[in-house]
Amino acid sequence: MRLTHTSDLWWKNAVVYCLDVETYADGDGDGIGDFRGATEHIDHLERLGVTCVWLMPFFPSPDRDDGYDITDFYSVDPRLGTLGEFVEFMRTARDRGIRVIADLVVNHTSDEHPWFKDARSSRDSRYRDWYIWSDTPEPDDPKGVVFPDKEKSLWEYDKGSEQYYYHRFYRFQPDLNVANPEVRDEIARILGFWMELGLSGFRVDAVPFLVEDVSKKEDAAKGRSAKKKDAGKPASQGQDGKLPDVHEFLRDMRAFMNRRDGSAVLLGEVNLEYPDLLKYFGNDLGDEVTMCFDFIGMQRMYLALARAEAGPLADSLRERPAPPRDSHWATFVRNHDELTLDKLTEAERQEVFAAFGPDKDMQLYGRGLRRRLPPMLGGDQRRIKMVYSLLFSLPGTPVLFYGEEIGMGENLKVAGREAVRTPMQWTPHRNGGFSTADPKSFRNPLVEGKYGPERVNVSAQRRDPDSLLMWITKLVEQYRGCPELAWGDYTVLDTGEPSVLAHRADLDGETVVALHNFAGQEVSFELTLDGLDDGRVLTDLLVDGTEKISADGRVKIDLDPYACRWLRASEPELAPADSADVAGSR
Repeated sequence: MRLTHTSDLWWKNAVVYCLDVETYADGDGDGIGDFRGATEHIDHLERLGVTCVWLMPFFPSPDRDDGYDITDFYSVDPRLGTLGEFVEFMRTARDRGIRVIADLVVNHTSDEHPWFKDARSSRDSRYRDWYIWSDTPEPDDPKGVVFPDKEKSLWEYDKGSEQYYYHRFYRFQPDLNVANPEVRDEIARILGFWMELGLSGFRVDAVPFLVEDVSKKEDAAKGRSAKKKDAGKPASQGQDGKLPDVHEFLRDMRAFMNRRDGSAVLLGEVNLEYPDLLKYFGNDLGDEVTMCFDFIGMQRMYLALARAEAGPLADSLRERPAPPRDSHWATFVRNHDELTLDKLTEAERQEVFAAFGPDKDMQLYGRGLRRRLPPMLGGDQRRIKMVYSLLFSLPGTPVLFYGEEIGMGENLKVAGREAVRTPMQWTPHRNGGFSTADPKSFRNPLVEGKYGPERVNVSAQRRDPDSLLMWITKLVEQYRGCPELAWGDYTVLDTGEPSVLAHRADLDGETVVALHNFAGQEVSFELTLDGLDDGRVLTDLLVDGTEKISADGRVKIDLDPYACRWLRASEPELAPADSADVAGSR
């Protein structure tokens, strides 16, 4: 495949790295991560092979929901720096060949946002219809409450205006009324503003909740001034009284971005079953979300790990529909939220809980885990490295959460989802190199014990060729050199071994075969590779070794416990070098 083509669709084989500016690196010594500190560590991301940074919210915020409660969409939280320092970060990243995207959180605002303050001041406020109001709250669907440990209703009574406002998330995050054309125009301005400052796209928070279908039992606009043109229409509807289609809204967003920058992307958080999720790509047109996270594949992967059987993940790969031609899946091991298991059955979810989070304190909302991978796997480096090999070999764009590259753990002393949002661990010294300030000033305390910075940090692993950091660096390098993995047609292969996931990726006559053993026992099996014969050999891209293929396409494979191999099919004279070739060249 031509490199020029892969560059046009840069997201298809990108390496995305999510970081929270507030917990990444403190550049001014006040105990809070900032853009100055993040800029100083961009070389770490370049050495790792990151091609795109995803910034969690950095906007002004009361910080009651880790920055997702926003009071100004056009600025930087003063605690994290200035717009000038943001631009310096962008310029430094671009100099290293790294694109930047940021969270787009337009489902709601903070209740301290000037829009909402004005909206609640009067029913005749200019911003009243920017939010969703009702004289009486609708009956709540318990499944619709996102944070059941904190909220029991989707409606909150506002004493000043004597109406209820709608909030899908926390009560201090009133939902924006995206049905209002003025709100949609403002969202376009937000997109345009940050794209002018260099962003290559946005990760869209909670996409299915962008447009809420809130059915009113009574006229939410009762009592409005009669001079209002839309008097009598529910606040969740537009000027024509109809609820807009979320897909129409996404198409408008994507079209706007394409006019400003044809290479910009929307990375969507769409946790739905595959048939429903596919619609958010724009079905066959691919004119809505550019990439969608594969939540189902992630959850099935953990079930496979719990069972030491590849079947659940293999099934999801077979079931997963192909996205539109220029769209893509995004794959991940975990993200900044709880590790949700909501798409598993109750029995399957309990299997994963029993294996990786048996204590209630490790679980959250009855549907997920608030843990990172290394502690869940007991620190077994073989299993941990195998999982990240999976991440980079599965079809899709790999997304890393900060600290995964060194195997950071969680701090269960921190409440809720914040347990995995602890300060980045750069050195084994004071405060893990995150800050020179008193650790009491940190938003979240450092991880302690086995996974604390004394034992898990960037600087030590950079010097250790067997470290997780160097392993992931190798995976990134090989992934970027294997366009078959990102662009090719993939097939799940039958191995006859329940513990082994084998899949092949084919592109323009080239083939890569990936093998992963989910069990702690050595296995031997035979693969049949249609279309290949003894005119090719399979050279391992991760460890030393070359496998011969028989005339009828069969190859014998031995896998150690929790082993992983990436095998490239090549003509013998064109095969990558192995140790024998290296020794012969000395």
